Amino acid sequence: MSDCCTPDGSCHTQTETKTVYKVHGVGSAHCQGIVAKAVGALDEVRTVEVEIGTGLVTVTTAAEPGEELDKLIADTVDEAGYDFAGRAAV
Repeated sequence: MSDCCTPDGSCHTQTETKTVYKVHGVGSAHCQGIVAKAVGALDEVRTVEVEIGTGLVTVTTAAEPGEELDKLIADTVDEAGYDFAGRAAV
């Protein structure tokens, strides 16, 4: 039984929000892996996808991220050695 199911077997759907950020310096699969692993390790993050070359990082969370999570992601990316540029206009 998964986390979203009740003991009687009924399940509820969980909403997800995707937010796209821009990160400079993601030019290889190695860089992609570092950013994905760092951001993906945050408790609030369900999934993360990193595009090589464009530096677009799509983060899926349970709810719309606020300034606090944006800052946490920014700090995490910076600590991993990359330049966080904020939310991307998509």
